[in-house]
Amino acid sequence: MQIIKKSIFKGILAALLLLSVYFLILTLVSGWDFAWGQFTQYWYYIVSLSLGFGIQFGLYSYLKSIIKQAATGKVLATTGTTSGVAMISCCAHYLTNILPILGVTGIITIISQYQIQLFWFGLIFNLLGIIYIGKKVVKIFKQV
Repeated sequence: MQIIKKSIFKGILAALLLLSVYFLILTLVSGWDFAWGQFTQYWYYIVSLSLGFGIQFGLYSYLKSIIKQAATGKVLATTGTTSGVAMISCCAHYLTNILPILGVTGIITIISQYQIQLFWFGLIFNLLGIIYIGKKVVKIFKQV
């Protein structure tokens, strides 16, 4: 039960951290009014992406903790590399969230035309990451 509480806490913290980074970077690049305007216009995408990241991070944290507690080498062998790959694959799509910020150097006009599509791209990969890590958690849970 302690592992679950810690994983939930880490997931909430990760989601809040992602939101904080979003506001910090947009505020530094374009000012508070722009950051708040973007958030109010796209809050449902931004909050969904943040929550998805928090869920993935919480699941990953839980998976990692269960693997550490597992006594059998079989469990460690089958999931040790899998959990590392899972975290990388789940977080790689967050580059789409950073692309608008990188656009300050000149590609902002191109990126802004596809902002909604990039949000959807991020949400789809969010869901796929949750499913992927969720399956690994279920698999480990059955073995332990």
